Amino acid sequence: MTRVLDVRGLEGGYGSVQILYDIDIHVDEGEFVTIIGPNGCGKSTLIKTIFGIATYYGGDIEYMGQDVSGWRTDQLVNQGIAYVPQVDNVFPSLSVEENLQMGGNTLPNNILNERIERALEMFPDLRSREHDLAASLSGGERQMLAISRALISDPKFLLLDEPTAALSPLYQQQIIERIDSLREDGITILIVEQNARLSLARSDRGYILASGKVVHTGDAQHILTDPEIGEYFLGSTGH
Repeated sequence: MTRVLDVRGLEGGYGSVQILYDIDIHVDEGEFVTIIGPNGCGKSTLIKTIFGIATYYGGDIEYMGQDVSGWRTDQLVNQGIAYVPQVDNVFPSLSVEENLQMGGNTLPNNILNERIERALEMFPDLRSREHDLAASLSGGERQMLAISRALISDPKFLLLDEPTAALSPLYQQQIIERIDSLREDGITILIVEQNARLSLARSDRGYILASGKVVHTGDAQHILTDPEIGEYFLGSTGH
């Protein structure tokens, strides 16, 4: 199995404020991997450091066997990586169609139009809103648009930062299902998620972060069913 991402000894943060300490994670081709942990533990910082947004201090980041440590975001996009941030992930003053066009503004028109059509097939809820401003969309529709726009670059590896945050339970379920279905198109998934149970139920493996370090990793089903982990990181199950 091809290793898509291999992170070893990663240290990172924001400016001079270190958040991540000696992080080791990996993601294999076709996997859906979830990172969970308490608020402020460094989950979002981890994928931002991988994607060249947060400050890279040291350690190794390999993508498809190539050292991409400290690379700029645009270089990573050109290698087939896409990132969907938690907030400010659409242009509210532009229409749905214009947002999608922004995801591929360097592409020839015919290829861009094909990819927009493919994105609308994947998220059919957006088709009827194509000419509406993104500002008028519901939270769930905005998230669908943000993911769709990331897909315009035809990525092989997708990083998502809390894609179900502040959404209704129905939209949370829909978004996670759609993300999972991207694997059928050959896209590998690394997701940071506050709604740990929802995401782990679809995942192959999980990592638990606390205080900027990986404190546990394992099969997603094991993490879901381990009572000790459940009590600390997943919230009470009510049993």
